[in-house]
Amino acid sequence: MRLNKILIGSLFTVSILFSSGHGGESEHSSNHWGYTGHGGPGNWGDLSEKYQMCKLGSSQSPIDIRHDVLVKTRALEEINFSYNRGAESVINNGHTIQVNVKDGNSISIDGIRFELKQFHFHTPSENEIQGKSFPLEAHFVHVSSDGKIAVVAVLFEEGRYNSTLKKIWRKMPYRVGATEHLELSSAYIKMLLPRDKSYYRFSGSLTTPPCSEGVRWFVLKNYSRVSEQQVSDFLNIMQHPNNRPIQQINARKIMN
Repeated sequence: MRLNKILIGSLFTVSILFSSGHGGESEHSSNHWGYTGHGGPGNWGDLSEKYQMCKLGSSQSPIDIRHDVLVKTRALEEINFSYNRGAESVINNGHTIQVNVKDGNSISIDGIRFELKQFHFHTPSENEIQGKSFPLEAHFVHVSSDGKIAVVAVLFEEGRYNSTLKKIWRKMPYRVGATEHLELSSAYIKMLLPRDKSYYRFSGSLTTPPCSEGVRWFVLKNYSRVSEQQVSDFLNIMQHPNNRPIQQINARKIMN
């Protein structure tokens, strides 16, 4: 996940949130990360000392949300969504298509207000449910005033054409590094979320280098819809899948 108005790649770390689309590295540098070849996920931890958490971390994301690791709680706290401002731009940063939003959107949970900085997409999904992968996943990346990160993940099932994605896809740049102005109201942004916002919760990491841990993850249990053609159009821009493989859950439990 990336913030380019606070760039978080599929989630970058707070210390480089204001960096360029490739974390300040040139396209051909030896530690340039990606999803294929030498720079692929299996090698991230060896590309740079800054990326060692990608191979050494014990609470990495994404994960397969399985029944045997679920912890049933009486009632998880409701996430208070306050999305009242629209989007301002869409960027192809070489790793994903990212929508930057205007200031003033937030969620509140754990007594903390997290401001929405951007949302972006992965195909196929990064997180899985009971071993099931989905054709598309959106990550809504939020940051608190003291730098804590909270990600709301929305999984998309194949189905009808998605009207919000249609507006974004129409503007998504073909050229890496290019940005387009995007008029997208808060109403359309909210339409990307399912009505029922119950969720699975776990502690995880950024899903791109440097793979920093301590990220609050909220994976919504209910799905949105995307058409087969829309997934194909996104993949055509990315030129290859842009998802990190499933990581070990280790000693973690998932609150349900």
